[in-house]
Amino acid sequence: MSATVDVTTWYLEQTSAADLAPARVPGHDAGVGVARAEVPSPEFSRFLYASVGADNTWIDRLPWTYDQWQRFLDRPGVETWVAYERGTPAGFVELDGASEPGSVEISYFGLLPAFRGRGIGGHLLSYGTARAWDLAERREGHPATRRVWLHTCSLDGRHARANYERRGFRVYRTETKQEPRVTPPGPWPGA
Repeated sequence: MSATVDVTTWYLEQTSAADLAPARVPGHDAGVGVARAEVPSPEFSRFLYASVGADNTWIDRLPWTYDQWQRFLDRPGVETWVAYERGTPAGFVELDGASEPGSVEISYFGLLPAFRGRGIGGHLLSYGTARAWDLAERREGHPATRRVWLHTCSLDGRHARANYERRGFRVYRTETKQEPRVTPPGPWPGA
């Protein structure tokens, strides 16, 4: 087994709220809703990150301390929106509107494995993207959003890029580089 792997990263953006092509909203009987996690919680955010990214090799934040999580979440313009199915967290979208004025990054987005392939992801991405566009309405003094962007890579879920493009995101840059081969961490050690 090679110690490295070629990883392609695609950077995608929307430059107008009119670019958003919303997905179908799950029917009321599906019991799916989206709510903002209004109280910054390192424990909850780490749970979402580790659980959604467990099979997608999300490892960069696993070593973060509680204080690192808290500092990130407390930044003005950072929001976490969570999809629930009948009260159970199904996935999340994390918005970072704190790094560059007028630009909001969808820094993380995804579903826990048990909730994939059921129409929740397109809805959550649509909802989260709309919240990126109207972020200034919830944040006094925050500049209006002029751009929403994200990146995905060849290690992410096989439908990730297609979902972004169906929601109206356009690729503006592509990079390929070798990275160390990493075994997906699973939701917790030994799982």
